[in-house]
Parts: sequence; C-alpha cells; structure tokens
Amino acid sequence: MAQENEERSGAFKALRERWSGKGGKKGAAASGNRLQRQRLSRPDRTRVFTTSNQKGGVGKTTTTVNLAAAMARAGMRVMVVDIDPQGNASTALDVPHSSEVASVYDVLLDEMEIHEVVQDAPDVDNLQVVPATIELAGAEIELVSLVAREQRLAKALDRYFAWREEQGQERLDYVFIDCPPSLGLLTVNAFVAAEEVLIPIQAEYYALEGLSQLLKNVQMIQKHLNPRLQLTTILLTMFDSRTNLAVQVAEEVREHFPKELLQTAIPRNVRISEAPSYQQTVLTYDPSSVGAAAYREAATEIAKRGAPAPLD
Repeated sequence: MAQENEERSGAFKALRERWSGKGGKKGAAASGNRLQRQRLSRPDRTRVFTTSNQKGGVGKTTTTVNLAAAMARAGMRVMVVDIDPQGNASTALDVPHSSEVASVYDVLLDEMEIHEVVQDAPDVDNLQVVPATIELAGAEIELVSLVAREQRLAKALDRYFAWREEQGQERLDYVFIDCPPSLGLLTVNAFVAAEEVLIPIQAEYYALEGLSQLLKNVQMIQKHLNPRLQLTTILLTMFDSRTNLAVQVAEEVREHFPKELLQTAIPRNVRISEAPSYQQTVLTYDPSSVGAAAYREAATEIAKRGAPAPLD
C-alpha cells in the first residue's frame, strides 16, 4: 500500500513541478524562446481534427485557435473551420464575421465553395479561417431537409483540397474544426469531415462528466457515417498543479486514456484568458507567457506523434 501511494504521488511529479510557478516567468521564457524557434515536420497527409467536448467551459475554442496558431507559427499550413454559431474562434483570430460576411453557413446551406469564404488570419502567417456568422444558429433546422446533410462539410473540404491542388497551392498540413458543445447536425458534420477527435478536458472534479456519452457518439459516427474517425488526442486544460485534485484528475484520465492523453498540460494562466478580449491568441498576445509556451509544446507533441494509422 505504501509503495502504491508512493507511486501515485510520483506519477505526476514532473507535471506538478513544471507548472508549479517555481522559477515561473524565467522558465516559461526559456521554454518559449526555444519552442518559438522550432520548426515542425510536415505530416505525410492533411490531418483534420474536430475539437469537441459536450461539457462547456473546458477551453475548447481556446485550444482550437491556440494550437492552430502554434502550428502555423512553426511553419505549418493551417486552417480553422469555425462551425460554432457563437463564432468565438472567428473573434479570437480577428477575422470579420458579421452577418454580411460569407461564411461556413454559406458553404453548408448555399453550396458556396470554401475558397470563396476563407480568410487569412491577420496576425498569424500560414493560418486561414472559415468564419462563422450568426446565421449559423438556424442551420441545424435548415439542414434537416437537405440531402446528405451530415456530409456537407466533408464534401466541401474535399473540393477545397482538390481546388488548392488545381491552383498549384501546397496542401494544408492541419485543419481544426471548432464545433458547438452539443451533438446536433453541425457537430455531426464536423465529425464526418474529420479523421481525428481532439478532446480538451478541464482538470476539475467533473472532468469526465459526459465523456462517456461523447465517446459513444464518436463510435456511432464511426460505425454509420465515418469509419476513419478516431479519438487520438486528449489535452488537459486549466491545470493547477498546486491542487491535489488537478493531479488526481490527470492520473484518472491517464489511467483510462494512456495513449491519447498528451504529456503537456495547459496551465491556468491569465494571459490565455485575456487574449480573446484583444481578438488574439495567446501566441500573439504574449508569446513569452507560460500559456503560450504550453500550447507550443502541445502542438509540437501532436506533430511528433504523427497521423494515426488508418482503422481497419
């Protein structure tokens, strides 16, 4: 028993020390400077992620935009598809998304092409955004009567990839789809369009609440609509290493998802929270912050893992 307790207490010792704040800014700055200079190797094919968690407030959109920005700043060609009617990803990346702007709504409902609505993120090179507008709030109802309603985003992405090739443009390396925290037709479209599911989990008591249902939904999509879909990545967010609870949650997640859970955890950091109010990611708002360094490390870890092997 004593040995078991000792092992448990040491399991996340490195994680606790890393984000404990000891040496704080100096350590973050050193890590940040190293990672800012790092270039990532391109994947052998475009990796399409859907960032999903049916539990709100876990840092879903924050994770989407910051990972995308980190990838782009490391030399990757990245696109964010904002399919959440709230449009928070569009706001954070500072792209216009008023009702007059062509958006993902027009791609899903009016059959516009992605190349007609995509925008360049003004603060991050190599990063494109397909914005969401308020019209998307009614898309769930409008999609019901359409043919192949679950596959409209997937087909639009396939056409866009083909269009880029025809235009002589290099292929995208990463696509991140930010979807609503509910399982409606918008989220189903995101799952059908993706190959990988990325789940951010807040390091708190109810962290795993609803996760079993989300996994059932993924399995259902995999069985009936998208056999390529698989859960590949889980990221702990809002991690406070000063609390035993956070470490216990990390241990529990690690126990259930040893392959999927990233070694990197995103700490609670005021700079991450402040950045969206300035229509920025933390990567551009405060590149030397602990939060920016954490997202750069998470992006590096995802890239080094590589694309998953196709499911049989």
